[in-house]
Amino acid sequence: MNITALRPKFLKKIEPIAQFFARTGITPNQLTVLSLVCGIGCAALYANHIFILGSALLILSAVLDLVDGGVARINKMETNFGAVFDWIADKYVDTIVILGIGISGIPILSRFDIIPSEWAVNADFAIVTIAIIGSMMNTFIKPVVYAEIGYDERRDGKISDPLEGIGFFGRPETMIVLILGGLTGLIWVSVIVVAVCTNLSAIQRILYLYRTIP
Repeated sequence: MNITALRPKFLKKIEPIAQFFARTGITPNQLTVLSLVCGIGCAALYANHIFILGSALLILSAVLDLVDGGVARINKMETNFGAVFDWIADKYVDTIVILGIGISGIPILSRFDIIPSEWAVNADFAIVTIAIIGSMMNTFIKPVVYAEIGYDERRDGKISDPLEGIGFFGRPETMIVLILGGLTGLIWVSVIVVAVCTNLSAIQRILYLYRTIP
Protein backbone atom coordinates (compact mmCIF):
# COMPACT_ATOMS: atom_id res chain seq x y z
CA MET A 1 0.00 0.00 0.00
CA ASN A 2 1.26 3.48 -0.84
CA ILE A 3 -0.02 7.02 -1.33
CA THR A 4 -0.37 6.44 -5.08
CA ALA A 5 -3.15 3.94 -4.34
CA LEU A 6 -5.08 6.81 -2.74
CA ARG A 7 -4.71 8.99 -5.86
CA PRO A 8 -8.42 8.84 -6.89
CA LYS A 9 -9.55 10.13 -3.48
CA PHE A 10 -6.94 12.86 -3.45
CA LEU A 11 -7.82 14.01 -6.97
CA LYS A 12 -11.39 14.59 -5.83
CA LYS A 13 -10.11 16.89 -3.10
CA ILE A 14 -8.22 19.09 -5.57
CA GLU A 15 -10.95 19.04 -8.22
CA PRO A 16 -11.74 22.74 -7.58
CA ILE A 17 -8.14 23.63 -8.49
CA ALA A 18 -8.42 21.65 -11.71
CA GLN A 19 -11.72 23.37 -12.47
CA PHE A 20 -10.08 26.76 -11.98
CA PHE A 21 -7.21 26.01 -14.37
CA ALA A 22 -9.62 24.46 -16.87
CA ARG A 23 -11.44 27.80 -17.10
CA THR A 24 -8.24 29.76 -17.75
CA GLY A 25 -7.63 28.14 -21.12
CA ILE A 26 -4.21 26.78 -20.16
CA THR A 27 -3.51 23.38 -21.70
CA PRO A 28 -2.55 20.23 -19.76
CA ASN A 29 0.85 20.12 -21.48
CA GLN A 30 1.50 23.73 -20.47
CA LEU A 31 0.74 22.79 -16.86
CA THR A 32 3.18 19.89 -17.18
CA VAL A 33 5.84 22.32 -18.44
CA LEU A 34 5.13 24.64 -15.50
CA SER A 35 5.48 21.69 -13.14
CA LEU A 36 8.86 20.90 -14.72
CA VAL A 37 9.98 24.54 -14.49
CA CYS A 38 9.05 24.63 -10.78
CA GLY A 39 11.04 21.42 -10.27
CA ILE A 40 14.08 22.94 -11.99
CA GLY A 41 13.68 26.07 -9.86
CA CYS A 42 13.53 23.90 -6.74
CA ALA A 43 16.74 22.12 -7.77
CA ALA A 44 18.51 25.46 -8.32
CA LEU A 45 17.39 26.75 -4.92
CA TYR A 46 18.36 23.52 -3.17
CA ALA A 47 21.79 23.68 -4.83
CA ASN A 48 22.22 27.14 -3.28
CA HIS A 49 21.01 26.07 0.18
CA ILE A 50 17.70 27.94 -0.14
CA PHE A 51 15.73 24.96 1.08
CA ILE A 52 12.47 26.49 2.35
CA LEU A 53 11.73 28.39 -0.85
CA GLY A 54 12.88 25.37 -2.85
CA SER A 55 10.41 23.19 -0.98
CA ALA A 56 7.64 25.68 -1.74
CA LEU A 57 8.41 25.35 -5.45
CA LEU A 58 8.46 21.57 -5.13
CA ILE A 59 5.00 21.66 -3.55
CA LEU A 60 3.77 23.80 -6.45
CA SER A 61 5.35 21.39 -8.92
CA ALA A 62 3.57 18.45 -7.29
CA VAL A 63 0.21 20.24 -7.33
CA LEU A 64 0.55 21.17 -10.99
CA ASP A 65 1.48 17.57 -11.77
CA LEU A 66 -1.77 16.41 -10.21
CA VAL A 67 -3.87 19.13 -11.80
CA ASP A 68 -2.78 18.67 -15.42
CA GLY A 69 -4.62 15.36 -15.75
CA GLY A 70 -7.77 16.85 -14.28
CA VAL A 71 -7.67 19.74 -16.74
CA ALA A 72 -7.19 17.28 -19.61
CA ARG A 73 -10.25 15.32 -18.48
CA ILE A 74 -12.46 18.36 -17.87
CA ASN A 75 -11.64 20.00 -21.22
CA LYS A 76 -11.55 16.67 -23.07
CA MET A 77 -7.91 17.22 -24.07
CA GLU A 78 -6.53 13.83 -23.06
CA THR A 79 -3.85 12.57 -25.46
CA ASN A 80 -1.35 9.72 -25.46
CA PHE A 81 1.47 12.24 -25.85
CA GLY A 82 0.24 14.13 -22.79
CA ALA A 83 0.34 10.97 -20.70
CA VAL A 84 3.87 10.15 -21.87
CA PHE A 85 5.08 13.74 -21.43
CA ASP A 86 3.72 13.78 -17.89
CA TRP A 87 5.78 10.69 -17.00
CA ILE A 88 8.93 12.15 -18.54
CA ALA A 89 8.51 15.49 -16.78
CA ASP A 90 7.94 13.73 -13.45
CA LYS A 91 11.21 11.84 -13.68
CA TYR A 92 13.13 14.96 -14.74
CA VAL A 93 11.80 16.71 -11.64
CA ASP A 94 12.65 13.80 -9.34
CA THR A 95 16.20 13.38 -10.57
CA ILE A 96 17.12 17.04 -10.93
CA VAL A 97 15.85 17.90 -7.44
CA ILE A 98 17.95 15.15 -5.87
CA LEU A 99 20.89 16.21 -8.03
CA GLY A 100 20.42 19.77 -6.78
CA ILE A 101 20.85 18.51 -3.23
CA GLY A 102 24.01 16.71 -4.28
CA ILE A 103 25.39 19.85 -5.94
CA SER A 104 24.68 21.83 -2.78
CA GLY A 105 27.58 20.05 -1.12
CA ILE A 106 25.78 19.59 2.19
CA PRO A 107 27.34 16.77 4.21
CA ILE A 108 25.36 13.55 4.29
CA LEU A 109 27.40 10.58 5.53
CA SER A 110 30.45 12.81 5.79
CA ARG A 111 28.93 14.52 8.83
CA PHE A 112 29.65 11.35 10.79
CA ASP A 113 33.00 9.87 11.78
CA ILE A 114 32.04 6.43 10.54
CA ILE A 115 34.16 6.72 7.39
CA PRO A 116 37.65 8.08 6.72
CA SER A 117 37.59 11.76 5.82
CA GLU A 118 39.23 11.11 2.45
CA TRP A 119 36.23 8.96 1.48
CA ALA A 120 33.61 11.39 2.76
CA VAL A 121 32.89 13.28 -0.46
CA ASN A 122 32.69 10.08 -2.46
CA ALA A 123 30.31 8.60 0.10
CA ASP A 124 27.97 11.59 -0.15
CA PHE A 125 28.08 11.38 -3.95
CA ALA A 126 27.25 7.67 -3.74
CA ILE A 127 24.20 8.31 -1.55
CA VAL A 128 22.86 10.92 -3.97
CA THR A 129 23.50 8.58 -6.90
CA ILE A 130 21.73 5.69 -5.15
CA ALA A 131 18.77 7.98 -4.42
CA ILE A 132 18.51 8.95 -8.10
CA ILE A 133 18.81 5.33 -9.24
CA GLY A 134 16.16 4.20 -6.76
CA SER A 135 13.79 6.95 -7.82
CA MET A 136 14.20 6.05 -11.48
CA MET A 137 14.04 2.27 -11.12
CA ASN A 138 11.07 2.32 -8.76
CA THR A 139 9.08 4.01 -11.53
CA PHE A 140 10.78 2.37 -14.54
CA ILE A 141 9.43 -1.02 -13.48
CA LYS A 142 5.89 0.07 -14.36
CA PRO A 143 6.33 0.91 -18.07
CA VAL A 144 8.40 -2.25 -18.46
CA VAL A 145 5.43 -4.23 -17.15
CA TYR A 146 3.09 -2.40 -19.55
CA ALA A 147 5.33 -3.17 -22.50
CA GLU A 148 6.21 -6.77 -21.68
CA ILE A 149 2.77 -8.09 -20.67
CA GLY A 150 0.76 -5.75 -22.90
CA TYR A 151 -1.14 -4.14 -20.07
CA ASP A 152 -3.09 -1.13 -21.35
CA GLU A 153 -6.33 -0.99 -19.39
CA ARG A 154 -7.16 2.64 -18.58
CA ARG A 155 -9.18 4.30 -15.84
CA ASP A 156 -9.83 8.06 -15.94
CA GLY A 157 -7.19 8.39 -18.63
CA LYS A 158 -4.50 6.61 -16.58
CA ILE A 159 -3.28 3.07 -17.08
CA SER A 160 -4.61 1.06 -14.14
CA ASP A 161 -1.90 -1.51 -13.57
CA PRO A 162 -1.18 -4.34 -11.14
CA LEU A 163 1.58 -2.31 -9.46
CA GLU A 164 -0.57 0.69 -8.51
CA GLY A 165 -0.68 -0.17 -4.80
CA ILE A 166 2.49 -2.26 -4.68
CA GLY A 167 5.69 -0.80 -3.26
CA PHE A 168 5.61 1.09 0.01
CA PHE A 169 7.57 4.10 -1.26
CA GLY A 170 6.60 5.69 -4.55
CA ARG A 171 6.90 9.13 -6.12
CA PRO A 172 4.46 10.86 -3.73
CA GLU A 173 6.39 9.57 -0.74
CA THR A 174 9.63 10.77 -2.33
CA MET A 175 8.20 14.26 -2.87
CA ILE A 176 6.85 14.46 0.68
CA VAL A 177 10.18 13.38 2.21
CA LEU A 178 12.17 15.88 0.12
CA ILE A 179 9.74 18.69 0.94
CA LEU A 180 9.82 17.93 4.67
CA GLY A 181 13.61 17.71 4.55
CA GLY A 182 13.82 21.15 2.97
CA LEU A 183 11.34 22.73 5.38
CA THR A 184 12.95 21.28 8.51
CA GLY A 185 16.60 21.74 7.56
CA LEU A 186 17.10 17.98 7.48
CA ILE A 187 17.53 17.68 3.74
CA TRP A 188 20.49 15.33 4.24
CA VAL A 189 18.19 12.93 6.11
CA SER A 190 15.67 13.03 3.28
CA VAL A 191 18.32 11.96 0.76
CA ILE A 192 19.23 8.93 2.87
CA VAL A 193 15.56 8.00 3.31
CA VAL A 194 14.92 8.30 -0.44
CA ALA A 195 18.07 6.31 -1.29
CA VAL A 196 17.10 3.45 1.00
CA CYS A 197 13.33 3.37 0.60
CA THR A 198 13.04 3.78 -3.18
CA ASN A 199 15.40 0.87 -3.77
CA LEU A 200 13.68 -1.33 -1.19
CA SER A 201 10.34 -0.45 -2.80
CA ALA A 202 11.70 -1.40 -6.23
CA ILE A 203 12.82 -4.75 -4.84
CA GLN A 204 9.36 -5.21 -3.30
CA ARG A 205 7.78 -4.66 -6.71
CA ILE A 206 10.18 -7.07 -8.40
CA LEU A 207 9.38 -9.78 -5.85
CA TYR A 208 5.66 -9.16 -6.34
CA LEU A 209 6.03 -9.53 -10.09
CA TYR A 210 8.08 -12.71 -9.63
CA ARG A 211 5.25 -14.25 -7.62
CA THR A 212 2.36 -13.08 -9.82
CA ILE A 213 3.57 -12.99 -13.43
CA PRO A 214 4.25 -16.34 -15.08
